[in-house]
Amino acid sequence: MIAAELADPTDLKAWKGLARALLAAGVPPAEVTWRDAGDPVADLFAGPLPPPAPADYRPPVPRAFVALAEMVLRHRSAERLDLLYRLLWRLAATGERSLLAVRSDPDVARAAALEKQVRRDAYHMKAYLRFREVAGEDGALHYVAWFEPDHRVTELAAPHFTQRFATMRWSILTPDRSAHWDGAALRFDTGAAKADVPTEDALASYWKTYYSSIFNPARLKVDAMLAQMPRKYWKNLGEGEIIDGMVAAAAARVQGMVAAGPTAPARKGRVAAERVEPVVASAHTLDGLRQEIHTCRACPLWQPATQAVPGEGSAAARLMLVGEQPGDQEDLTGRPFVGPAGQALDAALAAAGLDRELLYITSAVKHFKFEPRGKRRVHQRASSREAAVCGGWLEREVELVKPDLIVAMGATAARALLGRDVAVMQERRRVIEHGWRRVLVTVHPAAALRQQDADAAQRYAEALAADLALAARLLAGQAA
Repeated sequence: MIAAELADPTDLKAWKGLARALLAAGVPPAEVTWRDAGDPVADLFAGPLPPPAPADYRPPVPRAFVALAEMVLRHRSAERLDLLYRLLWRLAATGERSLLAVRSDPDVARAAALEKQVRRDAYHMKAYLRFREVAGEDGALHYVAWFEPDHRVTELAAPHFTQRFATMRWSILTPDRSAHWDGAALRFDTGAAKADVPTEDALASYWKTYYSSIFNPARLKVDAMLAQMPRKYWKNLGEGEIIDGMVAAAAARVQGMVAAGPTAPARKGRVAAERVEPVVASAHTLDGLRQEIHTCRACPLWQPATQAVPGEGSAAARLMLVGEQPGDQEDLTGRPFVGPAGQALDAALAAAGLDRELLYITSAVKHFKFEPRGKRRVHQRASSREAAVCGGWLEREVELVKPDLIVAMGATAARALLGRDVAVMQERRRVIEHGWRRVLVTVHPAAALRQQDADAAQRYAEALAADLALAARLLAGQAA
């Protein structure tokens, strides 16, 4: 019997090194005892590990197995190491090359179950983690959150928060690992204790007020609520301590609503549609147009906004990207797509092989529309009237740049360019001729950031990258 010990329970590279050495030496799974560092020794007389495998030793293993192993290693099950080596042995040593496709196989089914539990736990961390406000050593605000995951998922979940809260300095503390974001880089270190996180702050009262205001007792289904938000997560939620009280009072509130009777709807008359005239731009250069946009007062959006955000990029760009409207960071910097959605766009451009410096990037609406909630400014979609008024600026940008192809990112941009409602998922990847323009519709970069499910977010990100790659091929004349 051979003892194989993994010093870091999630270290895929270390596990691969141990497994390759055993595999190269022809050691079957039944002759290996796997353990994590710190686990009790199962066999005091276990033999030593074989020497490392030769550098050129490459067992025939599908990439899907490596991805599966990375997830399964994060599970806390003591069986995971034996299970993974058993699967590896069957894939590489016994010739079962299509093993992972056999979902009914007990080993494959068990590994898939462990992977699903890990992904689900990472989703729970994203959904049920709450930051608390503290003062940093330099006096600046810092946000700290405590979470107790079932599995070792901190490295999986933390990148989500770098996009969701890109401008905040925050730390996520768990018993195993801690994640720290300074606004530019994400780093991980050792675990922490719950006592390291404050129990109350200004955000806690906000969450309680918010959840009380959106709670609808008539739609309460306790079993469904507990299935989606298990009680064990309540203790770390700002609103957790008031949920029981709201549930207990729900029946009485519903009876009161029934007793009060329905509210008579307001009478609706036939109202003539208001004709909306877009702004008229007179500038003959992009620099002149930017100055005009900064003085725009055509709709009320300019009043709460910090500044207008005109387009940016090359006047000779063959490809123009059009989004919906500026976000919080764009409003503060005066530049398009520099916040979380901009980071998602940059990643998609890199995947598509497009250089942002050679493009022209703008938005259909030039001012940030938002709703203040405490210290946050929450994005609100611009109305059709606001977008129509702003349409004159976008029209002039298109006329001055004269791009060979325009990519409309999202429904608002597509409507502004095509003059009609567009079902994005139905019309994407199709070049639409509109006058002299050629428009390719795709999803907005922020669509991936709004998804609660990691798989759905990945699908949206891949869709955007694929559509931008298609745009690159169209410009190169390599696609019909």
